[in-house]
Amino acid sequence: MSRSVLVTGGNRGIGLAIARELAAAGDAVAVTYRSGEPPEGLFGVRCDVTSTEDVDAAFGKVEAEQGPVEVLVANAGITKDTLLAIMAEDAFTSVLDTNLTGAFRVAKRATKGMMRKRSGRIVLVSSVVGLSGSAGQTNYAASKAGMVGFARSLARELGSRNVTVNVVAPGFVDTDMTAVLSEDQQKAITASVPLGRIARPEEIAKAVRFLASDDASYITGAVLPVDGGLGMGH
Repeated sequence: MSRSVLVTGGNRGIGLAIARELAAAGDAVAVTYRSGEPPEGLFGVRCDVTSTEDVDAAFGKVEAEQGPVEVLVANAGITKDTLLAIMAEDAFTSVLDTNLTGAFRVAKRATKGMMRKRSGRIVLVSSVVGLSGSAGQTNYAASKAGMVGFARSLARELGSRNVTVNVVAPGFVDTDMTAVLSEDQQKAITASVPLGRIARPEEIAKAVRFLASDDASYITGAVLPVDGGLGMGH
């Protein structure tokens, strides 16, 4: 049966790959986007996840179009990389507000319908950086590590209602974020990955699809690394 799915930040990169993967599986998929245009073939809703009003309005539009959200993928995120010694306070708080508090806002809005239905899937897109750390990314790493504690606590809250909450932790992925790195930086990154390459967005999407499927009905509170072995042991 087709489910109502919402992917935040679903107009490019990993989010778009996730949205396409779930749509190909037969789900009705909506995506939020902050700028630009919605991707072709998907129901797009403009939304800034740092605004509770935006989030509530976006959910209202999705519910009117395809019904209450049954699968939520919290993917929207930003980076503002710099060393902590010279990091402006706004560069720290704004990254947490988008990545972590944004996930809180959309999850809170989604759980109400899921609890009533006694069914649902929530997948948060974290990062290997949240598990292993990365110099120059204290803000980003803190936001992504926070997702793990948030997801595991929520998994305990919602387990009795048959709602699962899991985390996917990608490593380096071929997206706009990594495209800006120099050739030397990309070579250094690739050399640090046991599988010797960076991931395709579609490989992250397939992991999300699994966690959102019936095959993962007994998995909750889990962190699934999709990082080529980069963060093993964390």
